Amino acid sequence: MKILVNIARVLVGVLFIFSGLIKANDPLGLSYKMQEFFDLWGMSQFNAWTLVMSVVMNAFEIIAGFALLLGWGTRLFSWLLLLLIIFFTFLTGYAYFSGQFKNCGCFGDCIPIESKTSFIKDLVLLVLIAFIFWKQQYVKPIWKTGASVMAMLLVTVFSFGIQWYTLNYLPVFDCLPFKKGNNIAEKMKMPVGSRPDSFAILFVYEKAGKQYEFTATELPADLATYNFVSRKDKLIRKGNAEPPIKGFELSGETNVDSTSFVMEQPYALLLFCENFNVKVSSWEKEFAPVYQAASKKNIPVFLITSEPGSARNNISTTSFSGLTIFKCDYTAIRTAARTNPCLYVLKKGTILEKWSKHGFSKAEKLINGLKPDSN
Repeated sequence: MKILVNIARVLVGVLFIFSGLIKANDPLGLSYKMQEFFDLWGMSQFNAWTLVMSVVMNAFEIIAGFALLLGWGTRLFSWLLLLLIIFFTFLTGYAYFSGQFKNCGCFGDCIPIESKTSFIKDLVLLVLIAFIFWKQQYVKPIWKTGASVMAMLLVTVFSFGIQWYTLNYLPVFDCLPFKKGNNIAEKMKMPVGSRPDSFAILFVYEKAGKQYEFTATELPADLATYNFVSRKDKLIRKGNAEPPIKGFELSGETNVDSTSFVMEQPYALLLFCENFNVKVSSWEKEFAPVYQAASKKNIPVFLITSEPGSARNNISTTSFSGLTIFKCDYTAIRTAARTNPCLYVLKKGTILEKWSKHGFSKAEKLINGLKPDSN
């Protein structure tokens, strides 16, 4: 029995550590996934707390996994893990049976798994953790108390420290479609051999207080007696794939799609500011020399934001007030930029490098080394 308990302990401990580390690499990703759940449940008031919840949950998974491996605080952590896995099983079960989520975010964006797989995984973990909880008397500490406490303190500091780093300096491992080396325009295309969604155009008409839907070939002979209401697209066949990058459309004041124009530039800088909750004054001094270096090289710089009106006001007193501003869907910006602000250097749409505000000095060096006439 003791051998079975120890095998279960190692399996559960390692899996929780791995899961926590994967998500700690990008705590914002889990935060956004939580917001999807809250929005669906009509609990959007909790969205402001999702980042804190994400950081705490990721840290707990790592800490609990190590505690289980070390056999430290077994009674406490077996209780906590049991409660947590019951909660996780509910979430993944809901995601699977509701069909609302393709991926529950259990292993972040680095290892996307389908909701059915996530649910099965949590059912297995539920059995293993329940077994450990039942036979916890067989779990013995592998180190003396002092060494275990010191190890747990280090693990705790690391669990929160790695997330502080990724939130300020971008994820250590970039698993998103906007990672370095990817061409944005290419990632906006459907994968080769994939089948897109198929839609039917429906015309909605009203007659005698009742609404009817017709396709173009089903319109009645007495159509003149009906009142036109609207036209809508109805999904009749779900595609088997979608492009890695969706909704990335850049447009200015005239609402003209300028995405292709930006992607075709020999070199371009994209400064992503989803919003201006982070004051421009906190990064103005670091970005000014980057803008000047780009101007000397005749490299265009574009400010990408979901709040174009606010953007002009916020940069009006800076040395880069003449920036071209493009609006973009906030979801696309969140995927592209895991810090606010975030700077990209593009070469004909290919991401050469990207930084948070803490890396703007590196951007200046890279720009100074670029050849203006390079193709």
